[in-house]
Formats: sequence, C-alpha cells, structure tokens
Amino acid sequence: MKEILLDYDKCNGCMACAQACAAEHSESKTIVGAILEGVRPRIFVQSVDGKPFPIICRHCEDAPCVDACMAGAMQKDPETGVVTNEGHAEACVGCWMCIMACPYGAVDRDYRSNTALKCDRCPEREIPACVASCPNNALFYTDVNVYADARRTAEGRRLLAIG
Repeated sequence: MKEILLDYDKCNGCMACAQACAAEHSESKTIVGAILEGVRPRIFVQSVDGKPFPIICRHCEDAPCVDACMAGAMQKDPETGVVTNEGHAEACVGCWMCIMACPYGAVDRDYRSNTALKCDRCPEREIPACVASCPNNALFYTDVNVYADARRTAEGRRLLAIG
C-alpha cells in the first residue's frame, strides 16, 4: 500500500505542499480560490528549531482518531487504508476527540463546517496534490518497502564513494 513519505533534508519550507492541498480541496481548484474560499490545508509545515518539518496524517494501522471518534464519523477504509471522516453516513459532530487523540497533531478544525479536517490522500488524484507540487521532491507517494530499499541503496553508494 502506498504512503506519503518525507525526506526532511530536502524540505525548505516553501509551503507549496500546503498551497496545493488547499487548492485541491477548494471549489475553484486554484490557490487564489482556496485563499478566497478560506480553505485550510491538510498538511502542516511546522518550524522545529528553525527547520521546516512537514506533518501529515500517517493513516495509522490502529488509528487513535478512529477509536476516539464518538460519532463514528472517523473511519478507516479497509481497502485503501485511508482514515477520514468524510463520505460516511455518520457525521462529524465537532467534539475534537480525534484532534486530542492524534499522536502527530495531523487533525485540525475546519472552521467553515465546524468539523475535523485531515488528509484524505486526494482520492480523485493518482498522486496526492502535496506530493505532486513539491519542487524539492521532499515528498514521495510510494510503497514503504520500495522507499526503504531506495534509501538503503543511496546510503550504500554514499559510503562506497567515501571509502
């Protein structure tokens, strides 16, 4: 199953990922439209000791936000593994239990609808908007094992070049 993965060393904090996310979830599908519509991004770029640090929902195997959701709105799709509170018969009631339960701080409040807001991996797209927009290739949408193998290979090449 594909995941959104990060290479923190490549992130320069340009916020292209957040802008693309907001645009993708806006009615206009544009950055300017997203700003005018008040659409919030579902990826967060935090500054940690002066270094940009992208935070995105990990769609946990045992998702604490799902367990904490008293309304049953937050659910994990058994086929895709995506955790979301959108598109279900049960409606988010804005209790914020999911926000408190998320160990990554990846769930936010949508002030327009007073509901929880989190990454849905852009279900209409082959590659999530945040990944497709990253000019530094800091974000990847790939299988975890493929990513890990590529990182090991790159590290091996680096070590061989040194010694």
